[in-house]
Amino acid sequence: MDYRWKFRQKPDENTLDQLVSNLNVPKSLANVLMARGVKSVDEAVKFFKPELSELNPPLLMDGMDLAIERILRAISEKEAIWIHGDYDVDGTTSTAMLLQFLREIGATAEYYIPDRFIEGYGFSISSVNKAIAKGTTLIITVDVGITSFEPLEYAKKNNIDVIVCDHHEPGTQIPDAYLILDPMRPECNYPFKSLSACGVTYKLVQGISDAIGQPEKALEYLDFVVIASAADMVPLVGENRTLSYYGLELLNTKPRPGFKGLFYCTGLKQGSITTSSIVYAIAPLINAAGRVGDAKRAVEMMIQKDEISAFQIAQQLEQENRRRRIFDEQTFEEAIPMAEAYLQKTKARALVLHSPNWHAGVIGIVASRLVDRFHLPTILLTTIEGLAKGSARSINTFDIHNALKTTHELLVEYGGHKHAAGLSLEVANLPEFRERIEKLAEKTISTEMLTPEIVIDSELQFNELSPNFLDILNKFAPFGYDNYRPIFISKGVTSVNGVKIVGNNHLKFRAYQSNFVIDAIAYGLVNKMHIVTSRKPFSIVYHIEENVFNGQATIQLKIKDILPENE
Repeated sequence: MDYRWKFRQKPDENTLDQLVSNLNVPKSLANVLMARGVKSVDEAVKFFKPELSELNPPLLMDGMDLAIERILRAISEKEAIWIHGDYDVDGTTSTAMLLQFLREIGATAEYYIPDRFIEGYGFSISSVNKAIAKGTTLIITVDVGITSFEPLEYAKKNNIDVIVCDHHEPGTQIPDAYLILDPMRPECNYPFKSLSACGVTYKLVQGISDAIGQPEKALEYLDFVVIASAADMVPLVGENRTLSYYGLELLNTKPRPGFKGLFYCTGLKQGSITTSSIVYAIAPLINAAGRVGDAKRAVEMMIQKDEISAFQIAQQLEQENRRRRIFDEQTFEEAIPMAEAYLQKTKARALVLHSPNWHAGVIGIVASRLVDRFHLPTILLTTIEGLAKGSARSINTFDIHNALKTTHELLVEYGGHKHAAGLSLEVANLPEFRERIEKLAEKTISTEMLTPEIVIDSELQFNELSPNFLDILNKFAPFGYDNYRPIFISKGVTSVNGVKIVGNNHLKFRAYQSNFVIDAIAYGLVNKMHIVTSRKPFSIVYHIEENVFNGQATIQLKIKDILPENE
């Protein structure tokens, strides 16, 4: 795939010079700091070492005071509390965290995660009926509820109070619930809008901890928040950055038994867990429970107090994840020719693909892979009980949730974010739905937007790569959405000692510039082989990563694109 190389806006030179001199950082890293919105020494200090004291007070969230009061009343009056979660990482971590916290402060609490294939996404009347059978008088939904009109009405008719903890964008109307905690509600004045569902639920945990005079108790649950935040791709800036920073610290120093089981199964080492570890190793196993099996196993694993029991469940999830990969690959291989044939015929700027035989547990993953391959908003649908149900994923410049909102009268249900959403509709409505999504995409996606861009933070000379440089670079972590690893450009690079093709289409070589040589790997860039082997200087854009082999840590350049110097 071709890329557009785009430099960030040139920073103010005076501010840049102040950061360089006062912080004693290289100019290239001061550039990166300013690209992260840091414009003063004080802001830089807070960025590198976030403080828990800077977290927003939970009571700033609309409805939080009443939610705390209702839950504490339920505990004191021995009411049964029912927690309804979702089957993905954000939903299961939210459920496990709230369940464990409430039980530890004396609540009678049970939980419920719907079956993806039988009940589908969201809070349901079925869940309410199960709660009624348990004698429940208070339901707390986590990661769902903001669009659950009928189940909330049903609960109210049955004299059950429902507190909704959600982070998804609401529709044009807000459902009638006892309370809704969702910073995305237009009338909510909570200053940070981009919390994960687990982040919203954590604010509830934090608020209750403050109310019972044990504010430090909430800190025991930050490990759940970092796993959810990294996996759900919320922006790792502001409050999310602080929560994730201390969540990683907890994961690496005092991991609970349920997470130790995941470490053993994935080969991760306590003390070296990063957000990348979560995204590529931990999250897929947690997700596998709901994608090809029963998501309740993920919750049970996370709340285990016995390491061996947790490890046994983690092993089951690892096996499920292997099955998930098979379904993933089969669906991807079927979807590619469908997409190629359709694009050849229509030149559409969005993909809406449907097959009644696709596995519902992997279509979100496959939709993401198709976005990576075609750089188009993609909606992938299968058929479940007569409805077309599926997942939507998008490119950075197209709001897929807003697109679904414009077709809401065709949809049975939908919900999500700017870049990812879920939906269901009658199969008969698919042609009109596809046509309207394509027309909207054609209207809003320019030709330039069809080419993905690489945003470059700063130019870098190889000889700047000192131990001090790398120490400072590591302080930019935790990395994630909106705080990606810094992207550098280096010019006048050549390769030395030959170029190897590794895997199917990756290049591995020693990159040389100004008497400095460093290992480099270019994933998926075998088509740039002629540039690297031409003996002429070329430019590379890349991020710097640590490569551990046989216990030895070295740094290497992970190249994202290569261009000859004359282009």
